Amino acid sequence: MESSREKPPTAQLLESALGLKFRDRELLRQALVHRSLLNEQGGQPEDSYERLEYLGDAVLELTVSTELFRRFPFLNEGTLTKLRSALVRGESLAKVARRLSLGDFLLLGKGEENSGGRQRDSILAAAFEAVVAAVYLDQGFDEASRFVAQSLDPELQQIYQQGAPPDNPKSDLQERVQAIGLSTPKYRLASSEGPDHDPLFTVEVLVEGEVAGAGQGGKRSDAEQSAARDALSRIQSL
Repeated sequence: MESSREKPPTAQLLESALGLKFRDRELLRQALVHRSLLNEQGGQPEDSYERLEYLGDAVLELTVSTELFRRFPFLNEGTLTKLRSALVRGESLAKVARRLSLGDFLLLGKGEENSGGRQRDSILAAAFEAVVAAVYLDQGFDEASRFVAQSLDPELQQIYQQGAPPDNPKSDLQERVQAIGLSTPKYRLASSEGPDHDPLFTVEVLVEGEVAGAGQGGKRSDAEQSAARDALSRIQSL
């Protein structure tokens, strides 16, 4: 694809930033390609990072599960599951991607670039998952696992120091409303915008049939967490 000839230093610079050395730099380059670039310059959807994102999601979940199991032998299955969900959700992965400066290396179409795609949570999270897959395919599971553990180490250290999982707004909201005798919160999709490869979901959370909060996210699950967080802030301010 033409963009790979236009920007040959990209993969090398990212290798340096990540502390990695790839045998096949094309894998790393593909992990940076957003579909919008292919739409504008020509190319097949499978040339974008989306297939790598799919694989990276699986590698990431197994690695995070293993890392949590090893680091926190005193936590039960339910708490470990909550921790894993919090660590691998889009908002958390976007934070990691920003720390790694992945946004600086993304290959975007002009339209996506101009609309702020370089800093969009959903794109950053997907790119991080794609990079994880690229490491896995190029260097194997052990190296991919090391990369994930190193990238998420600040979050894992926070868990160890605080002795509590990262926030889970949906669970916290359910506990809060049930404690005051209200029914279980219900979530409804208010709108879904954007292309299939980069949607934006808006979700409302209802308590006793009334809208208690709203939120947005690149995945419906992230939008639900955001809506629950909004509802919690409103309840706490009453």
